[in-house]
Amino acid sequence: MPNDVRTDGMELRNRLAAGESPVGSWVSLGSPAAAEVVGGLEFDFVVVDTEHTPLSVESAGELVRAVDAAGDTDTVIRVPENDATQVKRALDLGAAGVMAPKIESAAAAESLVAAARYPPEGDRGVAGSRANGYGAHTEAYFESANDAVAVLPQIETPAGVEHAEAIARVDGVDTLFVGPADLSANLGCFGEYDDPEFREAFDRVLAAGEAAGVPVGTLATGPDQIETWHDRGIDYLIAGTDIGYLRRGARSARERYESLFGE
Repeated sequence: MPNDVRTDGMELRNRLAAGESPVGSWVSLGSPAAAEVVGGLEFDFVVVDTEHTPLSVESAGELVRAVDAAGDTDTVIRVPENDATQVKRALDLGAAGVMAPKIESAAAAESLVAAARYPPEGDRGVAGSRANGYGAHTEAYFESANDAVAVLPQIETPAGVEHAEAIARVDGVDTLFVGPADLSANLGCFGEYDDPEFREAFDRVLAAGEAAGVPVGTLATGPDQIETWHDRGIDYLIAGTDIGYLRRGARSARERYESLFGE
């Protein structure tokens, strides 16, 4: 890592605030090589998932390094839960943002923001870390991080939907991010994104974001979903996952082979 301030070049928060539509990708395989490949494809950001994976802080750090090495893509770490220690350790790796699952109230969003901000705006602890050049640029990073680091609370439950506008209005929240799988599961219609109850909940989150002036994003797990979410009015997308890319590519190759050599 070059001896600079990790906030140099972080653009995700600015893009969200400017009303742009940044495109992201999702990595959860734990492979630095896969993260590096995705990071080199000019996505605006990559989310490293530590909630539903066996990734440790150390292995997540390797994925952040891989994405950083590949180009100018920002890295967001999804922490396992809305926990100040988890947030602090993720950001100390040099991530440009933090995503937390199942935020259900303004108070929970305030806690998330506080964990991601240095005093006096928050209570993030200060120490030498990769984010500040291992202590070489602690003061410069301290002065810039609060303005640079993005905070992405996930809306994944009926309670989160109910309080979505209050969550979006918390100072320091940059976006609402809908977790479609968990939200549909919690509504009793897992994966049924055309279900009326899911559509109503989804539209309520979109309306909450619009009322509060913050963008709303979600995850497309396959190319077909990109158009679906676009048509429903989403502001930006994570457009795919490393697992999905591998599965679809491998299946396509096998099916192409069988079409030529099969009986």
